Amino acid sequence: MRRGCSSALPGLPSKWHRLQSVRCWFTTRLAGSAAALLLATLFLTGCEQKPKIDYAPLDSAGFSPSTVDQLKKLKVSDTEIPQIAKLKQLGLSDETCLAMVNDARAHHHIFSSGDAAGNLAAAGYSEQDILAMAQADQIDSISTDAITLKLIGLSPATVHLIVDRRLQSQPTLSSASIGRLKNTGVTERQILEYISQGMTDEQAEKEAAAREAKRNHANTDFVRTRGRRR
Repeated sequence: MRRGCSSALPGLPSKWHRLQSVRCWFTTRLAGSAAALLLATLFLTGCEQKPKIDYAPLDSAGFSPSTVDQLKKLKVSDTEIPQIAKLKQLGLSDETCLAMVNDARAHHHIFSSGDAAGNLAAAGYSEQDILAMAQADQIDSISTDAITLKLIGLSPATVHLIVDRRLQSQPTLSSASIGRLKNTGVTERQILEYISQGMTDEQAEKEAAAREAKRNHANTDFVRTRGRRR
């Protein structure tokens, strides 16, 4: 027997019994509908829809449809897409762009090196140079130093050797130390010898300071000599 839906009692009119049956039927249906509505509300509240990713910048950058599909499979995020588009705008091939994103995935982080790659390309580094840095997961950490080596005025062969040593985690001098040594008159050949001998940045700073002091002292002696002649 349903609660609130009693059967007709003896002596009561059959009309009253019919009214009670109708009331019971509506009460049961309304209760079921309310429960269903409550469950649906709870389900929709607990299941938030993920925002759709806008892949249009990849198409605009010039990636082929197949490359865009592969990037979708890599589940690139809204944060990564502008960085990836920058690679294509630099003129890098689809294959290199995909490889760089895959390298980021292999090192367990998102791809965020579009700006660093752009700066390296502007400094004259080739597509293969940039890809090698990405494969070593050092494109962001090495880019500033690598660009400075170009600005110092070292030959391409020397720059390549120093960057390659850095990528292989071999000891080498920083671009700041190399620049200071070069400003004191140390030749490129001597710099390479210092590096092969394992000179540290601290030792390079002492060498540069000593050479600067010697140079300044020589200039002072020259001024004093001229003064005595007068």
